[in-house]
Amino acid sequence: MDEFMQIAIEQAKKSLNEGGIPIGSALTKDGKLVAKGHNKRVQENNPILHGEMDCLNNAGRVGSFKDTVIYSTLMPCYMCAGTIVQFKIPKVIVGESETFPGAREFMEQHGVEVIDLNLQECKNMMNEFIEKYPELWNEDIGEL
Repeated sequence: MDEFMQIAIEQAKKSLNEGGIPIGSALTKDGKLVAKGHNKRVQENNPILHGEMDCLNNAGRVGSFKDTVIYSTLMPCYMCAGTIVQFKIPKVIVGESETFPGAREFMEQHGVEVIDLNLQECKNMMNEFIEKYPELWNEDIGEL
């Protein structure tokens, strides 16, 4: 498995161990890790701190994002996809989109290459979480 997707998965597990939603992310530039992050909505009581948003926040100012790739264990939602489009991040690699389809079409319509690895490990992690904490998951995706 790609080392950067493995970092995203480790971040998702970190979030789960902290009592949060198991979604992790990693940002690379020119093939090197720039930042990593995970969903902290629960831990920091912050409604917009999804995994990708935490990762980008941790990256700080990187200048141009044209040579970056963002990894996420789950297909980004519209909020995160909007940020990806706004920063002109050209490629997103996701662990899975079965448990949440996200905003793939939106990103592709704006020129973002989206690669879905369809990883069973990511699907299992999300399915187990959704089954155990359905209200928390529905809150995260705005379905309450």
